[in-house]
Amino acid sequence: MARVAIIGGHGKIALRLAKTLAERGDDVTSIIRNEAHVEDVSATGAAPVVADVEELDSAGLASVLTGHDAVVWSAGAGGGDPDRTYAVDRDAAIRSMDAAESAGAARYVMVSYFGAGPDHGVPKDNSFYPYAEAKAEADTHLKGTDLDWTILGPSRLTDEQGSGRITVGDNRSASSEVSRDNVALVAAAVLADPSTIRRTIEFGDGDTPVADALG
Repeated sequence: MARVAIIGGHGKIALRLAKTLAERGDDVTSIIRNEAHVEDVSATGAAPVVADVEELDSAGLASVLTGHDAVVWSAGAGGGDPDRTYAVDRDAAIRSMDAAESAGAARYVMVSYFGAGPDHGVPKDNSFYPYAEAKAEADTHLKGTDLDWTILGPSRLTDEQGSGRITVGDNRSASSEVSRDNVALVAAAVLADPSTIRRTIEFGDGDTPVADALG
């Protein structure tokens, strides 16, 4: 049994992931900003903790993460305000990595996106640019830590029912998609698979069972 903290616990992927982890017997804490979401999180089998990661410093985050084996970053500002995008998707994410190291939560899974990185290619006049830059900096920082990290790069997200089957790597088109169900299954699988440590895994819906695709 692993003790897993999910940051951004009311997100669509996070709720699915919490349910999957709880059902397999993991001890799950879902960190949320809004107290109104406590009931939704509790229904997944996770323990809700109300804490604003945008406001907490590294020490405050470390106190929340203490006692956990693993951290999953599944939070996001949701776009719209570039300043808040940088504050959450870059700054708070980086603080959470430093906090995880301080708290002894050595396993860290980042939910990013397919194509993320310093060479993302998004033009500055595109509304997606602040998010692309924020994720590039956060992912780069993670790679420089001593954490046992995995970065997930899912294709365009859908709410289709998950198939449990994916395609990993570059065999995709600009229209490639992946269900949030499948992203949650991948996140759960990498947490239990040490061979995925220090790997960036880009994927979309496909024909290969998740465990086989990751191997």
